[in-house]
Amino acid sequence: MTKVVIVGSGGREHALADVIGRDADVIVTPGNPIIPNSTPTSPSEIDADLYVIGPEAPLVDGLADQLREQGKLVFGPGADGAQLEGSKAWMKDLVMEAGVPTAQHGTFTDIIQAQTYLETMTAPYVIKTDGLAAGKGVLVTDSLDDARVAIEEYLSGSAFGGAGEKIVLEEGLLGPEISILAISDGEKAVALSPAQDFKRLHNNDLGPNTGGMGAYSPVPIATPTLVEDVLNNFIQPTIAALRQRGIDYRGVLYAGLMITEDGPKLLEYNVRFGDPEAQVVLPRFESSLTELLIEASRGEIQTPPRFTNDAMVTVVCATEGYPVSPRVGDRITGMEEASSSKGIEKVYVAGISLDEQQQPVTAGGRVLAVTGRGVTIESARQNAYTGAEKIHWEGLHKRQDIAEGI
Repeated sequence: MTKVVIVGSGGREHALADVIGRDADVIVTPGNPIIPNSTPTSPSEIDADLYVIGPEAPLVDGLADQLREQGKLVFGPGADGAQLEGSKAWMKDLVMEAGVPTAQHGTFTDIIQAQTYLETMTAPYVIKTDGLAAGKGVLVTDSLDDARVAIEEYLSGSAFGGAGEKIVLEEGLLGPEISILAISDGEKAVALSPAQDFKRLHNNDLGPNTGGMGAYSPVPIATPTLVEDVLNNFIQPTIAALRQRGIDYRGVLYAGLMITEDGPKLLEYNVRFGDPEAQVVLPRFESSLTELLIEASRGEIQTPPRFTNDAMVTVVCATEGYPVSPRVGDRITGMEEASSSKGIEKVYVAGISLDEQQQPVTAGGRVLAVTGRGVTIESARQNAYTGAEKIHWEGLHKRQDIAEGI
């Protein structure tokens, strides 16, 4: 049987392990105490047929390059291609070069120049760190004063350290936001079933940005025509622009899009499966995810993926204090009851460890995601929330409006 190593330790990697594990032997490194077949062994010291790198940080740091230099078959871009997520300014330059529709923007390292540009903008204001900030380095605000403060905090390094030494100021786009993940073999790409995630901490999209508090798939507004448009006018031109720069991009190209009155516009690219989008898109695979990733890694995608018609909704459960200062060490109960609840696809774990009694405790901001399956989005939503209600720890926080009214 094919042996696959998955690098990472969160809910995305748990979903990858679960779905790839349908037809392959899986090892997850470093994983966590709840994800089966987790090991602290470095991926470079494990023999396998395929290596799938989950998080963005090791991709930006060049782990895919290191493994390829050892002759290993790797799914994930090299450090050159990972700049699409590692530097928002680099990404903006490339997509402008490729002719991809995106927001008007400016890139700054100087506070005064950034503040001067801000005065020419109209609300909503969007301020982004250039570097990686775990999905939290974006402020969208209607307040000019809040935007001014963010520019000072980002560029001074007080908010995000080195990730904020350069910032991107963008026009605020209006409309529903969707995620379309594509699998690229370096020349062409195939789209996965679209998802929509919920980034703000609280109901009604209030509160600070997070890594994601829930998601659902499929997305009714993401019609086959729209997906084809994104493939032809966003993804493929981006792959071509990468190739022009000598970059052979084999991995996920995740397009965050705003569906505006003028059509879709690119908000950002990520270079890995989204989290929590992976927890609703990957379980819907009917074809082999393993085979697709092997084909892409070899530079020869043969078969487009197939997805079940069933819907998936995932609800993220986070700790008190997330995303600023997550409280950890609280005992978790109810995971087994939730897992066996009707219509639960899986409880995907992330920020979890075991205490001295070998009981699960919170160990990070986003602790787990409960994914419900259903014939409709609403039935999947009800199943996800019924399961999530069985899980408890002191200070547990979850949104109550994921996929509501879709």
